[in-house]
Amino acid sequence: MLLFGLAAIEQQVFPGAAPALEDSLILDVAKGDTRAFSELYIRTHKSIYGFALSIVKNQQDAEDVMQDTYLKVDRAAGSYQPRGKPMAWLLTIARNLALERLRSRRDVPLEQEDWHLWSAEDPTQAQEDALVLEAAMELLGDEERQVVTLHALSGLKHREIAALLGLPLATVLSKYRRALMKLKHYLEEVEQA
Repeated sequence: MLLFGLAAIEQQVFPGAAPALEDSLILDVAKGDTRAFSELYIRTHKSIYGFALSIVKNQQDAEDVMQDTYLKVDRAAGSYQPRGKPMAWLLTIARNLALERLRSRRDVPLEQEDWHLWSAEDPTQAQEDALVLEAAMELLGDEERQVVTLHALSGLKHREIAALLGLPLATVLSKYRRALMKLKHYLEEVEQA
């Protein structure tokens, strides 16, 4: 049975939100600490992949962007300036790489989003729920999907999302509320059917 309410929708759509990161983890990566790099990957890979998928709309491209993000993080960790926002730094790298990938593939049509593959690591995820999730996410526009992904999956605040996407805070808040209402209405319709 599908759960309702804004918090329930967020948890259902993005069940594995990443725990908060600390600046020290990236600083340790800059020192060559492989355990810190592994921990960084474990704590952020779902967020990076989900965000990349919301931009490139293709599983293979999202995986490539995620891999490229960690390669770039490994090389650029020494230039990281601790400001208490390490996830925003990682997502900025992922966003730039995803947009670069889109620009380089303008002539290739984008495939339908593979949202059901995003949660494939969760063996308890029912096939029906995966299909409902995929259909629900297709209702959202690109920016709405990115805002919801960044907030629910990555745990960024709306103000941070606005800065990352280059949008006014009021626009981010509006897109977030509108997206959650679309998801809620869609899930209510599915449950009544």
